[in-house]
Amino acid sequence: MARLVREGMARTPKQLPAWFLYDEEGSRLFELICQQPEYSLTRTETDLLQRLGPELAAALGGGTLVEFGAGSARKVSPLLAAQQQSAYVALDISSEHLVDACERLQQRHPSIPVLGICCDYSALTTLPPHPLIQPPLIGFYPGSSLGNFDPASAGRLLQQFARLLGEGSRLLIGLDQPKAAGRLEAAYNDAAGWSAAFALNLLHRLNRELGGTFAPQSFAYRAHWDAANSRIAMALVSQVAQEVTLAGETHAFTAGEPLITEYSVKYSPERFLALAREAGWRPLARWSDDADDLSLHLLERAD
Repeated sequence: MARLVREGMARTPKQLPAWFLYDEEGSRLFELICQQPEYSLTRTETDLLQRLGPELAAALGGGTLVEFGAGSARKVSPLLAAQQQSAYVALDISSEHLVDACERLQQRHPSIPVLGICCDYSALTTLPPHPLIQPPLIGFYPGSSLGNFDPASAGRLLQQFARLLGEGSRLLIGLDQPKAAGRLEAAYNDAAGWSAAFALNLLHRLNRELGGTFAPQSFAYRAHWDAANSRIAMALVSQVAQEVTLAGETHAFTAGEPLITEYSVKYSPERFLALAREAGWRPLARWSDDADDLSLHLLERAD
């Protein structure tokens, strides 16, 4: 974390990895965000997975299902219930969430072996040796999490998924699509204030884990639609000129300067498929909700 902080605070604008948001408290707050009326992504994707579960599972085929950034792993059950998969492997940065999710899924699906791996999946170069991790491997990446990466980094991540999953693998990925700016900004700035609390919790984590001196009350949360880059930009904006010590180094903020906590890129189907092809994936199928707000794409590694 200290190394990534040094790198991120040297950027313009300052930006930290999105996974920093997901300590135990951050994961709890994100679950609350997903329940807000403005944030439809989780409900839409969950409903789509439940409605199409058997069809999706049949399209994926048999094998070990590997979920990247599993979090609470609440979306995978319809796929496991179809009994197509021989095992389920959850990758996530939060060990607390991982333990709870795996225990719950194992109770719900006792015939399917469940394995949790605590890691930063975006930095994983190989899956660890384990009897449950046997080909064919099927990737599952819901929640539009690919949008947390800029397009170049997203392309590299898709290439990395292809290497991790190996020959003959498939990948089911969920992506939020562009829509009216007002809807998008409301989704990331809910009236209940959970989105703001989620971002500000980052400062508490940095103070606790890296000896930071952030005064959270001197930062304000902001989420806005950046149409030129087809993304929501979320930031904590310094309200005053100030200096902050973090991991033994001092960083200056001017009044009005943002600290980017997260981006959420919204991909049209055409734009995403172009990115996927460049990363070594071949499109097989696409599903969407009735309003065409969200896509589920099934890809096959192009060996």
